[in-house]
Amino acid sequence: MTQSNGPLTGLKVVEFTGIGPGPHVAMLLADLGAEVVRIERHGTQISNPVVERARNRVAVDVKSDEGRAFCLETLANADVLIEGFRPGVMERLGMGPREVLSANERLIYARMTGWGQDGPLAKAAGHDINYIAITGALAAVGRTGELAIPPQNLVGDFGGGSMYCAFGILAALYERERSGKGQVVDAAIVDGATSLMSFFFGAGSRPFLSTEKGKGMLGGAAHFYRCFECADGLEVSVGAIEPQFYAEFLAKSNAPSELSEGQMNPGNWDDYAEQLAAMFKTKTQAEWCDLLEGSDACFAPVLPVEQAREHPHLKARRAYVEHGGEWHTAPAPRFSRTPGVIRDSAMDGADVAASWKKEG
Repeated sequence: MTQSNGPLTGLKVVEFTGIGPGPHVAMLLADLGAEVVRIERHGTQISNPVVERARNRVAVDVKSDEGRAFCLETLANADVLIEGFRPGVMERLGMGPREVLSANERLIYARMTGWGQDGPLAKAAGHDINYIAITGALAAVGRTGELAIPPQNLVGDFGGGSMYCAFGILAALYERERSGKGQVVDAAIVDGATSLMSFFFGAGSRPFLSTEKGKGMLGGAAHFYRCFECADGLEVSVGAIEPQFYAEFLAKSNAPSELSEGQMNPGNWDDYAEQLAAMFKTKTQAEWCDLLEGSDACFAPVLPVEQAREHPHLKARRAYVEHGGEWHTAPAPRFSRTPGVIRDSAMDGADVAASWKKEG
């Protein structure tokens, strides 16, 4: 496996294989240098070579005495554990926080779930759409009078899930430097998604920031913050909120002059949006890009994921990296001295665990 000098080099992580946000947490840590031993069932195959990269894989029957002993011994030498089972599963396997932390008091025990470790729904099945549904996030996405639209699984699994779990792990590691002790990180998607909604709770009664579908400025109601169809059927996005950016957008696009008045009056938004919609259909997406992209008009083309890596800005920043014949998303964020690196996975988890034991 390619060596890394990322900022988390030397961090020892045990990942119990799962789906959704858990593997993404492990990828984030591994990209920045952490050594991740992934414990998986016999016969498990990699289903997503991007999210499941940089793993030291080992097949273990965690229900057997031998498998449980291997896990506990490996955890005794680890810094972080990541598990995404339903509450109680790890306890039934004899690897709950009580057993594991008693053997390794410095371990950060990260539990990644949808509903959390307690509460009336804690042991119920669910997925991203359900978790964000009760937080107000799902109800805020869509058009007036229509059903809510799930924003893929970006808001729940990854925005409110894996990112908060990784943040919790790093915060616990920082605290461990003072206390010398690990702790349990209860990373629940419902908690993370609720936290993501903080901006709208803090906005109070300002109508511009309404979370009612199709009403708020940021929810697609404003003519200056939405997407438009071009002459070729492709889409572009406009986000010209500030008056100086709005003025530049109007000037560069040669929009109707009447749009310069009453930008922030919601009563104008529908009519102004219709005028802009007609305007954008006069040119192709490429023509609008030539005219507006790179200016302060707050403009960008709407690209499908398979075209994103060809965008000049993302190419210049090497946001996508070809590795082993596959295109990967680059490690993020970026570091000036200790950059992250993409690495392959390998079935060498048992050897890595043995090296941890040897190191003590």
